[in-house]
Amino acid sequence: MKRTGWICMAALGMPALASAQSNVNLYGVIDAGVTYVTNQQGGRNTVLATGMQTPNLFGLQGSEDLGGGLKAVFKLEGQFALENGASIGGGTFARQSYLGLAGPWGTVTLGNQYEFMFESLSAQRLGPSLAYVSLYNLQQGPFQGLGTPFGGLDFNRVGGAFRVANAVKYMTPDYRGLNAGVMYGLGGVPGSFGQRSTTSAGINYAYGPLNLNAAYTYAKDPTINNGNDGIRNWGVGGRYRLDKWQFDAIYTNTRNTFSGGHVDVYQVGVNYSIGLATTLRGDYQFMKGNAQLGDNKAQQFGLTLDYAFSKRTDVYTNLIYQRATGNASATAWISGLPGPANGSNQTAIRLGLRHFF
Repeated sequence: MKRTGWICMAALGMPALASAQSNVNLYGVIDAGVTYVTNQQGGRNTVLATGMQTPNLFGLQGSEDLGGGLKAVFKLEGQFALENGASIGGGTFARQSYLGLAGPWGTVTLGNQYEFMFESLSAQRLGPSLAYVSLYNLQQGPFQGLGTPFGGLDFNRVGGAFRVANAVKYMTPDYRGLNAGVMYGLGGVPGSFGQRSTTSAGINYAYGPLNLNAAYTYAKDPTINNGNDGIRNWGVGGRYRLDKWQFDAIYTNTRNTFSGGHVDVYQVGVNYSIGLATTLRGDYQFMKGNAQLGDNKAQQFGLTLDYAFSKRTDVYTNLIYQRATGNASATAWISGLPGPANGSNQTAIRLGLRHFF
């Protein structure tokens, strides 16, 4: 009984001790709006859609100073559907969940994490512009035969729709604007180290108004040749800031290493600060599939106008148009919409409200 009592007292005391030495933050984003679709399986549709401009997120992140420049770091982050409160992704903290150590030599984290097609080619490449890039601006189109999940949504992984479970990740410290990282997601298959695994790396350079970025990810999917093959992505991009303007560009290369299906994406964007509270963003992308995907192609144009009521609350509108060409099955499908078009054209118009906390 004395031993049991001591264990209980120690367990109760540990949170108080950690609280005194740790820094823990609660954060989140709530996004909701109405979207009008001109062609969803042949008919017009108006839907209440949430988490479009930014995913609806709820999370905890923190650190503890361990001395000597060493810190313990963690993040627990989940995504939810605002319309009904349901968790998205299979769990309360399915978006991100990791624990690690950070020091002068860099940061090592273990858990469920973003890989570098998103970290380098979205988060670091776009910087402040990331807040004006919606789910509708990601890649989908007439490439369902590529073999990626979610009907081809975010097939080049730049949008962050995918995280890597069972991952070990290392990020270097910043050195004169240069930083890099590597990640390995353990496949968990007995007797096979590489089966169902994920390998990712990224490198970033910032100098004044210029940012340059590159990334690589090879994810061996259990549905592709029993996890011995998968989807390989690599890409390069950057941004340049000039007074009230910010210009960005990216190229990505996506290949199914088993079927040979391949898509190239060329994308450019521009932001213009109309005033302290108003931002206009334009975006154009050209997606090109190879013969294994019917030589399907898609062009997409997007406009976003955002007005900030405060640092935490803004209202925005999106206009997205996509045109698909290629074989008879080349139907347009704007990322984030409930379904593909019945034909080669699809347009989405949205009015939304967003709040950060």
